[in-house]
Amino acid sequence: MKPPILGKKRSLSDQTTAESLSGESIYQAQMQEADGNPLHTGRYLLIIKEGNKDVVKTTKLLETKWGLSVANTADFVKETIHESKIKDADALFYNELGVALLSADDDMVKTLHDAYADYIIEPEKVVYIPDEIPANTATGLAWGIEAIRADESAYTGAGVKIAVLDTGFDTRHPDFGERSLTTFSFVPDETVEDQHGHGTHCIGIACGQTDTQRIRYGVATGADMYVGKVLSNRGSGAQAWVLDGMTWAANQGCRVLSMSLGSRVFPGQSYDIAYERAAQFALSKGTLIVAAAGNESRRSKNQFSPVGSPADCPSILAVGAIDSLLQIADFSNRAINKNGLVDIAAPGVSIYSSWPMPTRYRTISGTSMATPHVAGILALLCEKYPDATPDMIVQKLTALSKKLQIPVEDAGAGLAIAPFSK
Repeated sequence: MKPPILGKKRSLSDQTTAESLSGESIYQAQMQEADGNPLHTGRYLLIIKEGNKDVVKTTKLLETKWGLSVANTADFVKETIHESKIKDADALFYNELGVALLSADDDMVKTLHDAYADYIIEPEKVVYIPDEIPANTATGLAWGIEAIRADESAYTGAGVKIAVLDTGFDTRHPDFGERSLTTFSFVPDETVEDQHGHGTHCIGIACGQTDTQRIRYGVATGADMYVGKVLSNRGSGAQAWVLDGMTWAANQGCRVLSMSLGSRVFPGQSYDIAYERAAQFALSKGTLIVAAAGNESRRSKNQFSPVGSPADCPSILAVGAIDSLLQIADFSNRAINKNGLVDIAAPGVSIYSSWPMPTRYRTISGTSMATPHVAGILALLCEKYPDATPDMIVQKLTALSKKLQIPVEDAGAGLAIAPFSK
């Protein structure tokens, strides 16, 4: 298929007003502000309005009326889907989601836009790791683990599968030599090896153990690790790669899926239907999803941004970041849009964790760091309540959370806390 155009993240102009950003005007504004730093890949997502009921009908329409060659996920029953295996197709249908990825020119897309059609067309997003925030290395290295009380928990996440979708993982990192590890790269022409660092850092928080000085930096120290590389070594990726990773994690039986990635959302903008479909599919398989709320806010300058995508989806838990004083991080996004809630908060400022060798460890900040803290706690809860449904686990997470003197639109239920005794 036509390869996505990827690049470094760039925000919209500060002069762009919320009132002007609705419907098609959002799309036009994004494209105008994105030269060199795209917000869309140049491909499109066709989303059937009634879920996956009309996949066969829509497939025939694409093939017969528009002359497109269509692949679908049914072709990959015995293997994991990967774009390199469908390069001759013009479209890929995610049968489970009722969503198709299209490689089509602008004229065809304009024609496909039909007010009476049973589907809608959306541009495929470019996905990024949230902006990296400088860290204060003077903060205690283990403060995050101590704040969520993971060091007091009787649970390790043993037997629980945690998936992390990110920039990959340093599979030769010496801290993880004895751990159960399953990996897959959805990025064309790149192995799962993490040449960026962000993925290795997030995996360390969710699943790591201790460093060479016995300082603990990981939450679920006994969990089975599943690594899906959906962002390139440059820290960007295509939305379809994330959808691939989400369905892969669910089909692998992962109880928890952590995504410290996203795309900018603007005031008044709704959540992404394709992501929500993938999240609902994951929940149907028993998989809980957490995602980073985003780092675009600058609270010290009275600048607030909405929860990013896909964290703003109703079926995904959005995680905000707090600092060592249990205050909301200056960069952490808030619940501004109707559906884009912050569900819970976790340590996200000056967080110490693993990094690709030879650096081995690094301290950085972001809602990216808060998210795997919550993922690790969810794994501990899944170990404690092995027969619980996703909804029951979320209820346990909320009940255990520590209430903070922070508005609910910033921190949701409060600080995530690990389960204690057995």
